[in-house]
Amino acid sequence: MKDKLKTVVDYLKSKGVDYGDIRYVRIETESIRVTDLTVDTLTKDIDQGFGIRVIVDGAWGFASSSICTAAEMRKIANRAINIGKASALTKKEDVRLAEVEPQIGSYATPFVTDPFAVRLKPKINLLLKINKILTKNSKIKVAESSLAFFKTHQVFCSTEGAEIEQDILQSGAGYTATAVEGSDVQKRSYPNSHGGDFGTGGFEFVEQMNLLDHAERVREEAVALLAAPPLPAGRRDIIIGPSQLALQVHESCGHPTELDRVLGTEISLAGGSFMQLEKLNKLQYGSKIVNIVADATSPNGLGTFGYDDEGVPAARDFIIRDGLFVGYLTSRETAPVIGRKSNGTMRADGWNRIPLIRMTNINLEPGDVSYDDLLADTEGGLLFETNKSWSIDDQRLNFMFGVEAAWEIRGGGKGTMYKNPLYTGITPEFWNSCDAICNKEHWHVWGVANCGKGEPMQTARVAHGTSPSRFRNIEVGVMQ
Repeated sequence: MKDKLKTVVDYLKSKGVDYGDIRYVRIETESIRVTDLTVDTLTKDIDQGFGIRVIVDGAWGFASSSICTAAEMRKIANRAINIGKASALTKKEDVRLAEVEPQIGSYATPFVTDPFAVRLKPKINLLLKINKILTKNSKIKVAESSLAFFKTHQVFCSTEGAEIEQDILQSGAGYTATAVEGSDVQKRSYPNSHGGDFGTGGFEFVEQMNLLDHAERVREEAVALLAAPPLPAGRRDIIIGPSQLALQVHESCGHPTELDRVLGTEISLAGGSFMQLEKLNKLQYGSKIVNIVADATSPNGLGTFGYDDEGVPAARDFIIRDGLFVGYLTSRETAPVIGRKSNGTMRADGWNRIPLIRMTNINLEPGDVSYDDLLADTEGGLLFETNKSWSIDDQRLNFMFGVEAAWEIRGGGKGTMYKNPLYTGITPEFWNSCDAICNKEHWHVWGVANCGKGEPMQTARVAHGTSPSRFRNIEVGVMQ
């Protein structure tokens, strides 16, 4: 395949394009979901094809196909060139790419057990065992558990001389128990809601979750929520659990630092951004202990890879340093706007989509506090765990998050449980109220497998490293 792609690159050069690249992608997926004691989803899929990007007369052209023959590749190359020429008729200025050293190399996800080599029966039996535990209480009306695996092989070649091969393996699992009593419906999930947790690695990533060990607790907490009181409205000190904080980072830091949103070239789904260019190196985004990095090198992170889809090596860059806003997620095209080189965040959803700026692993760096000490030091505060819903404005500034459960903190532990809790805030005020972050022992990189962006929409798998953190004087209440 690499030889075929190099032939296309030579052809693009002969046609005099300003720049060109070709990316071959083969994706194998497997998804299993069990509802109650029935397997309701079982899919296996293989998808492959290639996409060609060119810059012609200073404008982009892109075309793709699933027919991976030499003749088809030349045909699609000509189509991309023609699209580039048409685009040039309406360009406002020439596309300018930040320089990058052409990479010749390869990358493969480290793993122990290939999940695609694990037989189907034990996978299904694991989910059935979980659901049997979850449904042992008659108030649990729905039990859902799932497994998902993704294997991606990719080859990238460019007219600048890049030749890259990558093999990325991703795994994930999770479950939810839904309790019902009258008109009241409550959920508890493990290890996270919205499909569970995901990361790069093999079947061992799922095994390390110890899924069966937490099923009884999840079931009983779902049932207990039915009798729990609603959370009184007011202002409280709160500790946010790591999986919920991961979504907070995703929505209020990850999306608004995508430089294409800031420049107005991409506003689909997540809107624009309040973190405009004049705020770079000036906005005190958070307190001095808040450090957030874009790190595509984090072990097991769902946003971990060797090279992005422009051939830029994986990087670790500060977005927020000591609370100060210092960086964006950039591409080779957008980075020159702020006088920098790309930090390698361009990724596409498969072979038939053009790459976009996407989050990698956007991590809140761990602090120096133990979880027990933080609980002991937050007497009368609240602990929020596991996302249930979210809402944020199109500038990523004003937000409201609902979680599955909250507890009053008493005696260094969990006291009264509350149902339908929410908290709300304004992004810079919220992060400036952060005065404690738990240490590395309690830090975990949480995978988000369904981040949407673009038209037509592209789904990216990203991640966020977080540990339990405290925020002072936050407005809380109950979802109606």
